[in-house]
Amino acid sequence: MALNNGSTTNQALLDAQLELWQNTFGYIKSMALKSALDLRIADAIHHHGGSGATLPQIVARIKIPSSKIPHLRRLMRVLVATGVFAAQHPPPAVGSSGDDEDEPMLYTLTPVSRLLVGSQNLAPITTMNLHAAFISPFLELGSWFQHEEAPESCELFKHAHGQTCWGQADRDATFNALINDGMVSDSNFLMDIAINECAGAFQGITSLVDVGGGLGASAQAIAKAFPGVKCSVLDLDHVVANAPAGDTGVQYIAGNMFEKIPPADAMFLKWILHDWDDEECIRILKNCRKAIPPREEGGKVIIIDMAIGVEPSDLRHKEMQAVFDIFVMVINGKERNEKEWKKIFFKAGFSDYKITPVLGVRSIIEVYP
Repeated sequence: MALNNGSTTNQALLDAQLELWQNTFGYIKSMALKSALDLRIADAIHHHGGSGATLPQIVARIKIPSSKIPHLRRLMRVLVATGVFAAQHPPPAVGSSGDDEDEPMLYTLTPVSRLLVGSQNLAPITTMNLHAAFISPFLELGSWFQHEEAPESCELFKHAHGQTCWGQADRDATFNALINDGMVSDSNFLMDIAINECAGAFQGITSLVDVGGGLGASAQAIAKAFPGVKCSVLDLDHVVANAPAGDTGVQYIAGNMFEKIPPADAMFLKWILHDWDDEECIRILKNCRKAIPPREEGGKVIIIDMAIGVEPSDLRHKEMQAVFDIFVMVINGKERNEKEWKKIFFKAGFSDYKITPVLGVRSIIEVYP
């Protein structure tokens, strides 16, 4: 019996060590995914269709030195183990016994990696999230916690880089494009789902301003789905300067949401408010409130953001919402629960709201004057 108790205790210790390692080496999974994006491995597999691609076929597309091929095999093993890709032995050739373990593996796409290929993929937003500018500040997270700083200076990104994220985007065209392209890819993915799942949020209005809407992917999706809605995009000068040319179906307006927002029936803010602290959100929302008509005339604000704990969530949803809250902390942002949302809505002069949790870890939030 004592031996059995000892074995049980030992197994519990080993399980705890495994959990510790899962957290310790989680960054390896992120960097493996980043490498796959840098090398365009998903595109190489996708090029060969549904049957998959062997390692030599992948190498022929991504063009790495022959000396790195054994290391690529090990990278693929991690990407398969983490569900980014799948691997299987090819069907045996005619006349083969099927026992040849030296047959090259066939790598195929999974639901995860299918999101990284095609015309409307999430590769740009994933590349942005894994960019060194956002990753490196977290190496200093422990020391950042120990420094006393004024609230307006309490930004991890600035602590690491000497300027705010938005300041760098203003000065660095490449970094600005990284953010804008990432937001476009997320909007291209999410907006059709949002419109299908919650079309009522966009019905009954004749005009809409996409506040901080970047290059206008969300506004374009709304204008396409609801041709009777006149859609505009408000963003800073350097963002609007890169707006797509031609007939996009939307109007682009250079301006600052902290100063003034042009009038419309509805304001739309997708993944905007989680970038800012409460006081800044209240300033934005007060400007939205000034720009819309009363509720009985169709006035509302439509928000796409996380509402932590609103819906019954599985462990993965809860974990991702918690992780995302730390991720946006890098730019002094914040993910909010319903109580926190309600507080800023009412402080900004709104009287009611409705949260519809239909977008995975994110929700559609309608706010009424």
